[in-house]
Amino acid sequence: MSGPPAARPVRGGSCAIVGLPNVGKSTLLNRLVGRHLVAVSNKPQTTRNRILGIHRSEVEGLDPPTIELCLVDTPGIQQGKGALRRFMRTEALSAAGDSDLTLLVVDATERRGSGPGRLTEPDAVELMTAIGDTPLLLALNKVDRVHKPELLPLMERWAAWGRERQGGLEVIPISASTGENVDALIKLIAERLPVGQAMFPADMITDRAEPFLASELIREQLFNQLGQELPYSAAVVIERFEEHDQGDLGIGAYIAVERESQKAIVIGKGGARIKELGVAARAALSELFGVPVHLSLLVKIAPAWTNIEAGIRKFGYRGES
Repeated sequence: MSGPPAARPVRGGSCAIVGLPNVGKSTLLNRLVGRHLVAVSNKPQTTRNRILGIHRSEVEGLDPPTIELCLVDTPGIQQGKGALRRFMRTEALSAAGDSDLTLLVVDATERRGSGPGRLTEPDAVELMTAIGDTPLLLALNKVDRVHKPELLPLMERWAAWGRERQGGLEVIPISASTGENVDALIKLIAERLPVGQAMFPADMITDRAEPFLASELIREQLFNQLGQELPYSAAVVIERFEEHDQGDLGIGAYIAVERESQKAIVIGKGGARIKELGVAARAALSELFGVPVHLSLLVKIAPAWTNIEAGIRKFGYRGES
């Protein structure tokens, strides 16, 4: 009597997306998984957690053609004191050393930091040490904003740097925001991963629960609404996440800040800013979950929470999935 048919083999494994702050790692993860999983803004240090996103597709020219890429988005490497900064640095460094492949993302528009010389600075040295001998792929991001005559010399500089590194280095120009060359990047990642069995259920796209995704989108709207006024210490906590019989969602959340002056910034004059934030967040959440969302928002003060271990644990920064 024959048993069930064997599962089809896939080409896949883990790929850590790492780099300095604000190079577009989270935009790239969202692009690769086809969902808005993580907060994105043009402000550094938007990403705080290590987040898994799963990409599945068929890639012509690969054997087998089915791929399952387990992509790990990480916070930008940064120096600094305080429990939250230490947590973010640990999240990024541990991911860089634990994956089958590391994708180093570089902002091609950054005059000071787009070349290999940036890797000699302390924060980048720490990252490269964590990567160690892990196979490395480099993506030059935001090339849609770079004059083409400037791009080739930059790629050549990185290729020369890669020739001095054991194992070499493939350099690919991409734009995470427009999707330019992202399909080619997917193939390059998959080619470097082993063949085996799928590691996750076919309907799973992230290791994070829905309340976490909700907090990310609300925090993204904080960035959008407040811009440079946004306190670094702002955090979003989901206190209530309810699926109603009518098919809609009820979400209750609060925004934690460290001082009364920061609370006033988030609320705005006469509550105007928190109201605008709620409207924008509600629309983003409805789009993500595909159902109407009823959202209530509060602002609370949690003094100095970013500087103490108990504080960051209270707000979910524990380094766990």
